Amino acid sequence: MARDIPVGNGSLLVAFDKNAQIRDVYFPYVGQENHAGGPFRFGAWCEGAFEWTDAGWEIQRDYLHCSMTTALVFTSKAMGIRIRSNDVVDFNENVFLRKLNIENLADRAREIRLFFNHDFQIAGNNIGDTAVYRPDVDALVHYKNDRYFLINCFANEKFGMHAFACGKKEGSLQGTWKDAEDGVLSGSAIAQGGVDSTAAVHLHIEAGKAQECWYWICAGTDFDEVKKINGLVIKKKPPEILKRTFNYWKLWGSIHAAPDSLPEKVRQLYEKSVVIVPTQVDDGGAIIAANDSDAMRFNRDTYSYLWPRDAAVTAYAMDLASHPQVSRNFFRLCGRLVEHEGYFMHKYTPAGLPASSWHPWLQNGKIQLPIQEDATALVLWALGRHFKKYKDVEFIKPLYRPVIKGAADFMMNYRDPQTRLPLPSWDLWEERLGIHAYTCGAIFGGLSAAADFTEAFGDTDLAAAYRRGANDLREAIGQHLYDAERKRFVRSVYLKGGQLEIDPTVDASVQGLFLFGAVEAADERMKETMRSVYDALWCKTGVGGLARYENDYYYRISRRVPGNPWFVTTLWLAQFYVASAQTPEELARGLAIIEWVAEHALPSGVLAEQVHPFTDEPLSVSPLTWSHAELIISVNKYIRKAQELNG
Repeated sequence: MARDIPVGNGSLLVAFDKNAQIRDVYFPYVGQENHAGGPFRFGAWCEGAFEWTDAGWEIQRDYLHCSMTTALVFTSKAMGIRIRSNDVVDFNENVFLRKLNIENLADRAREIRLFFNHDFQIAGNNIGDTAVYRPDVDALVHYKNDRYFLINCFANEKFGMHAFACGKKEGSLQGTWKDAEDGVLSGSAIAQGGVDSTAAVHLHIEAGKAQECWYWICAGTDFDEVKKINGLVIKKKPPEILKRTFNYWKLWGSIHAAPDSLPEKVRQLYEKSVVIVPTQVDDGGAIIAANDSDAMRFNRDTYSYLWPRDAAVTAYAMDLASHPQVSRNFFRLCGRLVEHEGYFMHKYTPAGLPASSWHPWLQNGKIQLPIQEDATALVLWALGRHFKKYKDVEFIKPLYRPVIKGAADFMMNYRDPQTRLPLPSWDLWEERLGIHAYTCGAIFGGLSAAADFTEAFGDTDLAAAYRRGANDLREAIGQHLYDAERKRFVRSVYLKGGQLEIDPTVDASVQGLFLFGAVEAADERMKETMRSVYDALWCKTGVGGLARYENDYYYRISRRVPGNPWFVTTLWLAQFYVASAQTPEELARGLAIIEWVAEHALPSGVLAEQVHPFTDEPLSVSPLTWSHAELIISVNKYIRKAQELNG
């Protein structure tokens, strides 16, 4: 289920599902320690009737313009209630805050009771959790070890809640959310083990009128910390907390606003993407692939990790969007993560530790580095793009030896002297061990960046060596990865019995050859390749979009299509049309692809990893940070090319 509306501050991340229920609560790292066990239900009681908002309510989901502030609308025609919700995580304090405007649509005054359920599962399990009402702060508290969550409300000009209940949710006990459905809470003040809690506020609203109330969750590592944050909300007043956070993110989004000349949907998606990406970024520098806990149901793991490849591309995107603090934090972290030999591992936790992996150290009886070499190359490539734009010499200085020279030396040494191709590593899709076009393109980009760096820092001999290495690789790509019979580049080759065997499967990842400069987009070989990619992988349904490769099995929906459409691969196609365009008419093909992406985003602007090839529903995780990064990159490349072609 998609996470339509994430809000966060680099330490606390709260994500909603398509029913606008809180489903994920990450703290103190973005993507690590999800404290939500199930949906945090939100409902209303009026005149003896009760409904949770995920049952029968009409729900609209969006962000307020250019700000990480939700704009949710819940409407129950049966109950005659409309609730507008604006939600933020304060940009400075670890508090999730919700402003609710409750409208009585009936022709008579009524009492409307709102219920907020909390299904915490602290640190990812319900062993030893406690839910307690603390009268000293007039608030509910959930805690275990050094993780505390305090819940409070403001309604009828008073702080605190009108009713509460703490209870068990294990075995035959469903939890206090069931207790709420008669409109009355038991007042039970504590429970331990597998627990939940529910808070209620009671409002008397005149016919056709509306009232406001406020609700918040403070996160901390002990009771004193959440008590202090709660006191800050009370002192500053909830409206001020909301206002300052709205203004902060509006300012963030306005630093690099998209031009008005773009189609409106593209412009809005760009501006939303620039704000959505930071929700997936930890203050410690980790750029997380995606935070959607529903992925656990499919492979007993999540996407809540730092993949150096995805993160490097995202860092580049945020540099283009004039937010270098995101990329600088990431590159600093890379300086600590890079191995002594100069490569990066498969993936890392949000805290910067080695993460789960399925790449073995032993393959067919031989030692094999469990790496995706494109990830190492792209960190260096993105760092080169960053330095080219910002010229921040003092920032680069501590990274020069471990990351720039270390990664470049590794790539120079990790290659076959006969073919001049890199030695086998895992492909970017994490499925095949071999020599891959995308990896080769990324290495060319990485070595070229290293040559630029070392030349700028006065290591001219080393710069010349890296340049030769890049040019040798470019020649080897043309010699070994281009299939003259099929008139296209192939995705992979494999060394078997001293001979290179090609993998003829059409794969969108061959676009990595032009993305990082190994082959020019205007090269006829690349143009022929891209025609094959489009013909074989464009989903010829009412949805459209470009699949990863022929017969892609991942989340496969139907054999009638080559695979599900991916936003990343589709946006690469847009970048190819932009890069190869010689006239405004040719450039329009690239914009049309970007418009396709805007049309298939969720109403909130969130981009999933994939979409259903027949229904257009999001598939796999959502939001996928990489999808938003490629959107930002594509729009910037389009704008730059449009300026060139228009003089």
